[in-house]
Amino acid sequence: MTALPASFALGAAAAGSGPHEHLPWTRQATLYEVNVRQYTREGTLAAFAAHLPRLRALGVDILWLMPIQPIGKRNRKGRLGSYYSIDDYEAVNPEFGDLDALRALVRDAHRLGMRVMLDWVANHTAWDHPWTRDHKDWYKLDAHGEIYPVTFAEGTDHEERWTDVVALDYRSRALREAMIAAMAFWLRAADIDGFRCDVAGLVPVDFWVEARARLDAIKPVFMLAEASEPALHQAFDMSYGWDTAELMRKIAQGRADAGALRAWVRGLPHGFPADAYRMRFTTNHDYNSWNGSDGELYGAARAAMTVLTFTLPGMPLIYSGQEAGLDRRLDFFDRDVIDWSDLSASRLYAELAALKKRSPALAAGQYGGAVELRDAGDPALFAFTRRVGTNRVDVTVNLGAKPAGGLAPWRWTIAEHA
Repeated sequence: MTALPASFALGAAAAGSGPHEHLPWTRQATLYEVNVRQYTREGTLAAFAAHLPRLRALGVDILWLMPIQPIGKRNRKGRLGSYYSIDDYEAVNPEFGDLDALRALVRDAHRLGMRVMLDWVANHTAWDHPWTRDHKDWYKLDAHGEIYPVTFAEGTDHEERWTDVVALDYRSRALREAMIAAMAFWLRAADIDGFRCDVAGLVPVDFWVEARARLDAIKPVFMLAEASEPALHQAFDMSYGWDTAELMRKIAQGRADAGALRAWVRGLPHGFPADAYRMRFTTNHDYNSWNGSDGELYGAARAAMTVLTFTLPGMPLIYSGQEAGLDRRLDFFDRDVIDWSDLSASRLYAELAALKKRSPALAAGQYGGAVELRDAGDPALFAFTRRVGTNRVDVTVNLGAKPAGGLAPWRWTIAEHA
């Protein structure tokens, strides 16, 4: 990866032309991650499409589809393999349907006022991707000149190996051209609106900068990096807010308190440019499958932490099934269908998404208000205000397991002022 210092001045602002103007439909949006395999009994794009009206009513603005391409068979994990082991960048996994099914899904989403992002895996491919045979020089090679599994922390006491995938080598100009062409394919073939880019920090920043410019020339896109390096905001609109997710988990488990969150706020923007969107979440596919269910991670605090993801600066994420009270780890490599029989948890998400949509103070990036901490009279209460013009939103959350300031444990008040 291209090495850049954390304090590097980024993006349009660095060039002296002012902050990057994000697409209008992103500024007060709610993002929703779609796990197609587990979403319905059929596990197809067409079956998922039946949920679009419900999701629009929930307040979802942007759909992020986990990778929909065919999955490699060589060294596959589990019965069905990982979404992120791709053996053809320009095809649809036949388990999910075909290109026409994707086109229909995108058209339906657009008619309902939603946009669609595709998960993009640029760092690695499956072992049986045709490039491994036809373009061996596009891959990282070991000392014997052979392709090998994606490996981290080489030369240390601990190594992590992703045995089902092999890493691409971005020193190859031909690889860069092929990867950008593959991304452009989906804009032209299916009218996709953007990309969530897997392990984006392992791919050189200058590749992303070039890719973004060339994609925008076809159609303006929204780009989310699965990373938290400020330098990536030269190319990306949004990066992962792992910092808040980890802090909220510690607070819920009694390993930190409201004071830690106040300290986090005082450090904003934490080295990021003012126009950087940060994704706020309590879970996603990785957290759910590998770290724990919402109940395991947050217990009785889960709703309070959801409130924070919608009201702190950034864009909130809802993961498949959270609005149905999903409280188990979904299998990552096999079918494990979500139970949609109880949608009572949807009310909170719908109310928060509606608040986000109508309150300019809660917009992301440079469009929303700064966090103004307030003293609520009890150290367990995390209280803040955000304001833009005449719009003001006051939020108070009890981040403790005991009553505080008239609020029950893990409860909150939100007051919106026009």
